[in-house]
Amino acid sequence: MKKVLALLFSIPLLGIAQNTVCFTIEPNPNTNDAALAPFTKYVDVLGCFSIYAESTIPDAKVLHAAAVAAELLDNNEDGIVDDSTIETLLTSENALMPIFSSEGSSAENTFFNNYNGDGVSAVLYKNEIDPTQTGHWGDDASVEEIMHTINHVGHTNVYPSAFSMGPNSSLMSAAMDVARGGQFMTIPNPYPTAAWYHYDDYTCDYECMMIEYMYWALVSNMGILNDAQTASGIANEWEAYNATLLQSMDTLIYALITDAQYKLPQLAPDGNYCPTPSSVTEIHTERKLIKIIDLLGRNTIAKNNNLLFYIYNNGSVEKKIIIE
Repeated sequence: MKKVLALLFSIPLLGIAQNTVCFTIEPNPNTNDAALAPFTKYVDVLGCFSIYAESTIPDAKVLHAAAVAAELLDNNEDGIVDDSTIETLLTSENALMPIFSSEGSSAENTFFNNYNGDGVSAVLYKNEIDPTQTGHWGDDASVEEIMHTINHVGHTNVYPSAFSMGPNSSLMSAAMDVARGGQFMTIPNPYPTAAWYHYDDYTCDYECMMIEYMYWALVSNMGILNDAQTASGIANEWEAYNATLLQSMDTLIYALITDAQYKLPQLAPDGNYCPTPSSVTEIHTERKLIKIIDLLGRNTIAKNNNLLFYIYNNGSVEKKIIIE
């Protein structure tokens, strides 16, 4: 491991409404891939997560999804993914979030008819994204769907004893059985009165219930659901809508998601992402991805032993230079 001393700062690339998002939308780099060919907009999020969007998706919504993904992966916003093991797996699985114009669009049909990977667990539609109300229930699904993907592709595989989704398979499955008032392979009718998690979508199997449960717990702890309107709207599914209730009602999941060893995000995304690292950055040479923002405002990425420099000019990417 090396240490580099530098004065580091961030450069906003584009202001989106009240948001600042330090990413650039690029052309689709994988147009030869049959599944990805319909997309025209692309954002590389921290080297381990991709956003692909149809041409009709407004840039503000594409960048919003990218910012949310970055905030979930880099919750302290220092420009480095918080969990390098999750980062490695997301990279190897080519984790991505597709954004479609609408359900059943031609692009969506093409994507699912041709996609054979394991890096997709959810999708977003244009009308589900609202950069002015990040994660707000019923208005912006970005946090939920991106969190599902990161958790399903990443955490359930990296930490199976904690987050595996089968019955009797993990700490989370044990916690969910308590939260539902018992272990149910199908939806009970009714749920036991002692249950505080009573999701009733009959298309959602046990594993689906698990990934939804993880989402509810994480965003409750973050405070995203903590308003009267949301609490009322989700009461038929979830009762522990804030951190205080979660800690008192669901001690098992609260202990699990706040366990520092799993490095799960604790702070709610707000749609702003422009890293402000400390003045001293440690560079781990054994990792595949290294990010530095140096005194000249150059965002330097070392990947697979090559260096990729993004040269900014007035907040826009002017040039990329690859040094092999």
